[in-house]
Amino acid sequence: MAAHVRAATVRGRVVALARDDRGDVPGWVLVTLMTAGLVIALWALAGPALGRVFTESIQRVTGEIG
Repeated sequence: MAAHVRAATVRGRVVALARDDRGDVPGWVLVTLMTAGLVIALWALAGPALGRVFTESIQRVTGEIG
């Protein structure tokens, strides 16, 4: 096969792949919603503890507690 024929074939495949850019929208929506749900759940469980750790750390750095 000649080089120009191979190049045209490769170019045709690249163009065909570029046109099929719709993606998997329902899948991405599901991933986004599940990630948001995990963040909310973790924040609800660990938020108060992390807040206390942060407050205690700041107090120690500023010298408010021994």
